[in-house]
Amino acid sequence: MNKLNYIVLILGFTVLFTACEPEKKLKKDTEIADNNSLLENRYQKLLAYKVDSLSFPRSMSLNPEEIHKVPSKDWTSGFFPGSLWQIFKLTGNEKFKEKAVEWTALMENQKYNDKTHDMGFKIYCSFGEGLKVEDNQFYKDVIVESAKTLSTRFNEKVGSLRSWDFNSDIWEFPVIVDNMLNLELLFEATKISGDSTFHKIAETHAETTLKNHFRPDNSIYHVVVYDTITGVAKMKVTHQGFNDESTWARGQGWGIYGYTMAYRYTKNPAFLKQAEATAKFYMEHKNLPEDGIPYWDFNDPAIPKAPRDASAAAVVTSALYELYGFTKNKVYLDFANKVLDNLNSTKYLLDATVNGPFILNHSTGNWPKNDEIDEPISYADYYFLEALLRKKAL
Repeated sequence: MNKLNYIVLILGFTVLFTACEPEKKLKKDTEIADNNSLLENRYQKLLAYKVDSLSFPRSMSLNPEEIHKVPSKDWTSGFFPGSLWQIFKLTGNEKFKEKAVEWTALMENQKYNDKTHDMGFKIYCSFGEGLKVEDNQFYKDVIVESAKTLSTRFNEKVGSLRSWDFNSDIWEFPVIVDNMLNLELLFEATKISGDSTFHKIAETHAETTLKNHFRPDNSIYHVVVYDTITGVAKMKVTHQGFNDESTWARGQGWGIYGYTMAYRYTKNPAFLKQAEATAKFYMEHKNLPEDGIPYWDFNDPAIPKAPRDASAAAVVTSALYELYGFTKNKVYLDFANKVLDNLNSTKYLLDATVNGPFILNHSTGNWPKNDEIDEPISYADYYFLEALLRKKAL
């Protein structure tokens, strides 16, 4: 080939690739636009859902389509109003704020409910989200009153807030790792009221959980049962994992999120260290799928045919954005970005034709009870939206 022909050939390839580039870019932009349209479609489904004090949407079966509705006393009730507040912050659409106000008002009756440890999930995820939007004294009063109610479940000898009241003939004083997330209500109540009692209870609970819930490899026991006479942990079991020694994916998420949040309020380096250690265990686990959406339990022998849990992925992703903010370790940011992109895709977003007030699909609620398996669940949406907001804030 002579020099002239060579130059002509190179120019030809250059023209060819240049001509193709706009088409490639257009395709990419179209895919993003379609995905944003799907997410907006899901937002509208939440907005259209009728306000009803007995019908907080908890989960949904898809075949046939049926929404599982619960009253405000259910531990998941605060997530739907919280999601509406978060969508308002993401979109600026006042209609979501108006609907959030209506749903949040229906949660007030829970402020005196001393039969549950999930006051944080219920009240802080609803009233607390509203308080982030506007300085509302009524919302502050509800949060503080709820913190007083939650504090009645604290046992000084054990150094923890009691979790469930059921199964009391076997579990003398059960504490679940999920309870870490209810501490945010207490920490905030101290900031609002100036009463340090709430903060001290929350920090003590976190310290007790740190001592007893973690295995040497930084995986987590779901339930620790205490002796109320001695305060000693006498039983370590599961309620929602595959077995007592397995690693329940959402439990890992509660631990990562809970200790990152506890560090935010206390600056206790032990809390940050544990959050990082548990995040490392989770992110590097051999059974974590490539897309970062975990199987419901890392030790389910049915893997790779075991159900996924998008809710666990959403909890961890939101936590990792905050953990990155404290550590500036890009490993957390890169992992969170990857998982959030995968959740925000047609594989995990509910199809536009599904007529239900949910955003994500493929979450697992309670596998041992064959309940809410591979379905949309409200708390998956809440933490997914929080992750979107935390990424946006970066």
